[in-house]
Order: sequence, then structure tokens, then C-alpha cells
Amino acid sequence: MKLLILLLAVLALVWLLRGTRRRVDPPPARPAPDDAARIIVACQHCGLHLPRGEALPGRGGVFCGEAHRAEYEKHHPAP
Repeated sequence: MKLLILLLAVLALVWLLRGTRRRVDPPPARPAPDDAARIIVACQHCGLHLPRGEALPGRGGVFCGEAHRAEYEKHHPAP
């Protein structure tokens, strides 16, 4: 009977220590956003602000979409 109680006590201690170790571990770190996602630029045609990574480069700057880039380049021909 003493052996059974001792075994249960050891198992309970192991279970408690295992549970506290999980809570002490820090959460995984989030990856830092790249610079392109943090820099905000304005569309040269309409002025819409958007992340640089989503902007389309063009002859006169950056644009929010293909239609605005084409419209801007149509009205501002290359020299």
C-alpha cells in the first residue's frame, strides 16, 4: 500500500512539473514585417495610400493598379 501511495505521489509531482514548464515557455516570436510592408506610398494618379509592396511601379511613380498606371502614362507621355 505504501508503494502505491508513493508511486501516485511521484506521478502527481511529475504531472505538476510538466504542466508548469509549459506555462513558463515564452510564446513564439512573430516575424518582423519587411520594410516594403511598412513603407506607405501614394498612388501618383489618385493619391490612394497603400503599402509599397502592393504598389505597381510606373514611369511617373507608383500606382494602386494597372488602370491608374495606364491612365497616368497616357496623359503624361515619355519625353
